[in-house]
Amino acid sequence: MSEQDAKLASLMSRLNEPSTSSAHTADAAQDDEDIFAELEAEIENDSSAAFREHGMEQLKREMEQLQQMKSDGHGQYREVTDEKEVIRLSAHKPRCVIHFFHHKFKRCEIMDKHLSRIAPKYFNTLFIRVFVENVPWLVERLGIKVLPCVIPFVNGVSKDRIVGFEELGNTDQFETATLEWKLLNSGVIQKDDSFGPTINYGAKPAVRQRVRGRPQDDDSDFDLDD
Repeated sequence: MSEQDAKLASLMSRLNEPSTSSAHTADAAQDDEDIFAELEAEIENDSSAAFREHGMEQLKREMEQLQQMKSDGHGQYREVTDEKEVIRLSAHKPRCVIHFFHHKFKRCEIMDKHLSRIAPKYFNTLFIRVFVENVPWLVERLGIKVLPCVIPFVNGVSKDRIVGFEELGNTDQFETATLEWKLLNSGVIQKDDSFGPTINYGAKPAVRQRVRGRPQDDDSDFDLDD
């Protein structure tokens, strides 16, 4: 990579830094505009005419892509209710994590809590949650039987499946880092994309036998066939 390319890549990386404001607030939009203006000024003031021309073109492309990604929900953890939209996102996003959940099941709420912590750290990966009753075709197609069920997709292909809490220590008190470790291993998130404190990834948690039960059983997984 040339010195100019490296400099441009460094400038562009600042566009993807997470805002301290919510993605849907006026403050966040202002943050994006401020960063864009700052980068634009740096490029325009560069002594190289070639760098200025190439830099402005790339800056505009990056800004358009950034706005589209934020419009799709990157940088946050949100619910998608339309099945066709879920299919589109999982098929066309380079990296996407989908949590299939049920409103009445406590363990799905616990999974939501951890995913909502991870999502803002990995802007290049889309994190969404979908209510199983809204996506019956997908549930059948993917053979989802037990909840919570988290499926990471890379370039439209499912790379893993986290069913219940068995692989997360089989406890409701598992650490966010344990789930993050699983997602890293699937390739759906990458350390180079991470913003925030470094996590110490320990050994994989010990696994105990999973108990399948009804939604009201707080210490068990929800079997859709029950």
